[in-house]
Amino acid sequence: MVKENARGIGLCLVLAAISQCLGSWVSLVGGPVFALLIGMSLHSYISRKNAFQSGLTFTSKKILQYAVICLGFGLNLSAVLAVGRQSLPIILSTISFALFLAFLMWKILPISSHLATLIGVGTSICGGSAIAATAPIIQADDEDVAQAISVIFLFNVLAALVFPTLATWLGFSTDSGQAFGLFAGTAVNDTSSVTATAATWDSLYGLGSQTLDTAVTVKLTRTLAIIPITTVLAIWQARGKGVQADKSTLLAGFPTFILYFILASLVTSLAGHFGLGAAVFTPLKTLSKFLICMAMTAIGLRTNVFALVKNGRAALFVGLVCWLGVTLLTLVWQAILGIW
Repeated sequence: MVKENARGIGLCLVLAAISQCLGSWVSLVGGPVFALLIGMSLHSYISRKNAFQSGLTFTSKKILQYAVICLGFGLNLSAVLAVGRQSLPIILSTISFALFLAFLMWKILPISSHLATLIGVGTSICGGSAIAATAPIIQADDEDVAQAISVIFLFNVLAALVFPTLATWLGFSTDSGQAFGLFAGTAVNDTSSVTATAATWDSLYGLGSQTLDTAVTVKLTRTLAIIPITTVLAIWQARGKGVQADKSTLLAGFPTFILYFILASLVTSLAGHFGLGAAVFTPLKTLSKFLICMAMTAIGLRTNVFALVKNGRAALFVGLVCWLGVTLLTLVWQAILGIW
């Protein structure tokens, strides 16, 4: 397994190192966004090389999860819970709104119910993880899964590129990462792009990892919605067949890296209780940022933007409507709550 993944991981490591250097020189863009752009620019060449594919998959999935776990070190658990409670009304309303929009688009456009559902859960919860958890429950075919993930990745890239500029134009606070972290954690689809978008804001305004910490916490709170959503879908699917939902199928959808993230936060909380400063965990947080660049490189290398635009107009439109709906509703909520 290690040998199969070595070339793809090695490629991502080299490109991530280049992206980190570029990001340090051009803080406006940031390393994660450079990683995305470099990866996408090389997609047409790398996609023809089968030797890289296994490693790219491993990097975009597993290494991303390791990055999120490392982010847990340095986060006080009480602060995690406080941020999660604060964002809960926004999270619940945006999830409901995105699923409603996906249903509405299914009624209007020539698109399958499976594909509309996958795009809806991918946009509202956590991108590829939610799609992967939902697909076997609703028995979506491989084409629907691939199209949904591709659409989600496209709008992830747009979010990472556009949201920092949009938030600056809207007058978000640049003295703290709370407002933009909440916005990125709620309005960006996938964990990888949440971290890229938040890290860009931190880099742009010299906030260390304030925005990143808040965004990842909010994003992981959103990710927990996989459980009730997949449970409801499984029961709905089972009722149509007259059978009981498979408990193992439901449990398989839960992303276990969240548990490790919480454990890392608990370790940090206990360390603080016994007098250890946050500086103890700085190396792990630095490592997490580099691993994020690696994961973003892999995602870019696996994303064919031109094919998406050419072959999936209806799916792209559904993704656009859901993405804009979540973005606008998040901004409205933050204005109402005074988190700006």
